[in-house]
Amino acid sequence: MCSGTWKDQRNVAIDLERRDHIAIITVNRPDKLNALESDGLRDLRARVDEAAGDVDVRVIVLTGAGDRAFVAGADIREIADYDLHEGRTFGELGHAATRALELAPQPVIAAVNGFALGGGCELALACDIRIASTNAVFAQPEVSLGIPPGWGGTQRLPRIVAPGLAAELIFTGRRVDAAEALRIGLVNAVHEPPDLMPKTLELANQIAANSPWAVQAAKNLMAYSRGGGQFGLEAELDVFGDTFGSRDQREGMHAFLERRTPEFGQGSDA
Repeated sequence: MCSGTWKDQRNVAIDLERRDHIAIITVNRPDKLNALESDGLRDLRARVDEAAGDVDVRVIVLTGAGDRAFVAGADIREIADYDLHEGRTFGELGHAATRALELAPQPVIAAVNGFALGGGCELALACDIRIASTNAVFAQPEVSLGIPPGWGGTQRLPRIVAPGLAAELIFTGRRVDAAEALRIGLVNAVHEPPDLMPKTLELANQIAANSPWAVQAAKNLMAYSRGGGQFGLEAELDVFGDTFGSRDQREGMHAFLERRTPEFGQGSDA
């Protein structure tokens, strides 16, 4: 596997770099806070699959370019007018990317620098370990856009923090800063921004120094603790897709784009 960049015509770049036994995947769209469009999600999954399939890679690190954002979720301009079919398809792309991270045989570490909102938070949740900078901000704000979380947030967040707290965060969409994220167990450690990647790579090297077979076996065994998670993920995807084309989804996303407060009604009506 070589270092390189995939870039589509809409300026969504996914960089892949290898340092010894560590693969670093960077979402490189800092001018858009690393928000992901459909093509970016496809490329992200492909990059994760590429790193996961390399027998020399022992740890994968996922991060975002710049210090303002890890991934600020989906690109709302792309999806605001999606219908049911398009919304479902977009949700499937998000699920494919998060499942690729979750199912990679190697441990995956999220180095969260800045905003990890919506789908960005869900990408971090799909990683095995989350390391944050002091300026990191986490949130699942989808309900303010007229949709539920759609890339695994309803299933993974309650496994990582207390279920009641996960419910509060999802139902309110409120933001969690790095200090609170550490306190509630959402992240493993918090470092100053200049130290984020050095500390993340230090941890990655500690993992990479161990038996690759034993580490991967341990990851597979820990996956059993998630039980019937796939059923819940499929149910989430169904509901996420069904919200597109509804009045609440259109109102929520257009209000976001127009920088105004949404006026929600009955989200189930198309």
